[in-house]
Amino acid sequence: MANTQKSNNSKLALVVHPDVGVLSTFQGLLTKNDFLAIVARDLATALLAVSQHYFDLIVVSSHLGEGGDGWPLVGVLRMLFPKAFIAVTVPQTDVLTLKSAINNGANEIFPANGLPEETVTSILALVSGKQAGGERPARVQ
Repeated sequence: MANTQKSNNSKLALVVHPDVGVLSTFQGLLTKNDFLAIVARDLATALLAVSQHYFDLIVVSSHLGEGGDGWPLVGVLRMLFPKAFIAVTVPQTDVLTLKSAINNGANEIFPANGLPEETVTSILALVSGKQAGGERPARVQ
């Protein structure tokens, strides 16, 4: 795999969301916080990005083309980047959403209709205080 080398001080973030406006907002906010943000609107572009970079922070919409189709991507990203902080934006928080988050290795979920500024602020606070090793919760049946 042709992963690009990064300097010791650079932090890479991947944002996967179908809305270009949301992508642009997240990219700008993360860039202001010293991340190089790579954006993708769909699964194919996200896969291309993960074949070329190693990510420290990942934000994925649970709804890319259809409801819930972001969850399998989250599961794959957790396997590829076990130490990355993975946040998922979701349209609603219910038991099934929480179960999907745990089973696919998401570190945290955020409301999809929330303000991007608040979401990024919360994510960065969690990233700075996260436990070493990117531990994930046990699976839920």
